[in-house]
Amino acid sequence: METLETCLQRLNGRINWEKRLRKGAMRVDLAPMVDLMERLGNPHRSWRAVHVAGTKGKGSVARLVAAGLMGAGYSVGVYASPHVEHMRERIRIDFDWVSDAALTKALGRVLDVRDEAEKAGTDAAEATWFDLVTATGFLCFAQAGVDWAVVEVGLGGRLDSTNVVHGELCVIPSIELEHTDILGSTHREIALEKAGILKVGSVLALGVPVDPSRGVDADAGSAIAGVALAHGVYWETVAPEGSFAQRNLELAAKGLDLLSRRGHFRLSGSLLTPAAVHSARLPGRAEKCSHGGLTVVLDGAHVPSSVHGVLQQCGADGLPDRAPQVVLGLGQDKDAPGILKALSGAVDRVHCTSVEGSLHRDPVELAHEAREFDLEAQVHDQPLEALEAAVQAAKPDGWVLVIGSLHLVGAVRSQLKCPDPSAKNHE
Repeated sequence: METLETCLQRLNGRINWEKRLRKGAMRVDLAPMVDLMERLGNPHRSWRAVHVAGTKGKGSVARLVAAGLMGAGYSVGVYASPHVEHMRERIRIDFDWVSDAALTKALGRVLDVRDEAEKAGTDAAEATWFDLVTATGFLCFAQAGVDWAVVEVGLGGRLDSTNVVHGELCVIPSIELEHTDILGSTHREIALEKAGILKVGSVLALGVPVDPSRGVDADAGSAIAGVALAHGVYWETVAPEGSFAQRNLELAAKGLDLLSRRGHFRLSGSLLTPAAVHSARLPGRAEKCSHGGLTVVLDGAHVPSSVHGVLQQCGADGLPDRAPQVVLGLGQDKDAPGILKALSGAVDRVHCTSVEGSLHRDPVELAHEAREFDLEAQVHDQPLEALEAAVQAAKPDGWVLVIGSLHLVGAVRSQLKCPDPSAKNHE
């Protein structure tokens, strides 16, 4: 019998765009994923779906909506990406990781189906690593008999592997300039890609302001509203005000309210209790851990507005009243000047590093850029070396912020004391 380890070895032989430098569009259609689903018996049609796209906040909003659905008594699958430490983080049922046995069964079946497609010469033969993991998650949810699945988009939306689902509720928390070589160079172009998750019959909770005064290229909200109108999608907005955490909470509540108004009466009432919100917390998103007697905050923020938001949130969270020591690693496609500008004035020193085998900027280059923003910068070859240096520099009464990439967060998190109360099946 095949083991999870051998299944993962087979999986890792497929193209994984998360670990490659992406130039231009990665795909032209969803044919590989559609074929894969049909060969599996369309497991994604056995449960109702919530689909979440956007630049920042989509993971947190997805977990909050799932918490609300669970509070109404439903069994809920959550499909998320990327993971911080373990691939299993992407596939959860009622916030628990699926068992090794269930994951092995589903992943083995998906890989076998892809191999069958290769022999038959059909589209699923070209399924990527993300296609296969997505199909595995959907099959796990079907085999577990969940009522709902909350599905987070990997990249974009229109051509993302997850876009085989029909979200009764869609949520788009935010639009920022990201992955511009793939999704487009303007807010409008990126918004149109993310709005590609909207289907006839969906409702939309939108965290992007509709503001024609910003101009055609910058008015992402109007672009999304146009797609909604074309598909007959009813939508309501949540004002992009307050902290990230508060905005995410309001968007999730808005989404649940929209579903309740569609006749899902079990969703009426106050479902997002403090306990539900706590259970919806994600690793690597303003996550407080400890190391060497100090607080270490982990956040995968990789756009300037997210960095501003994390610093603002940390300032309100009772951390020591002094600038943190920052461990920083950035992907080559990220806006390094914008992120360094966001850090400038709020922090004094950055410990620049990169993740081995990743697509991070060279730490020497990053440190040089940081000094142009009047930041003291040190270079460290390894993330753990950067972490230790930051902790030592922060002692005795400071704190450390690890930021810029979830890959960086994953590289250091295992060395920290980071309880995850929502994940029970760690072994």
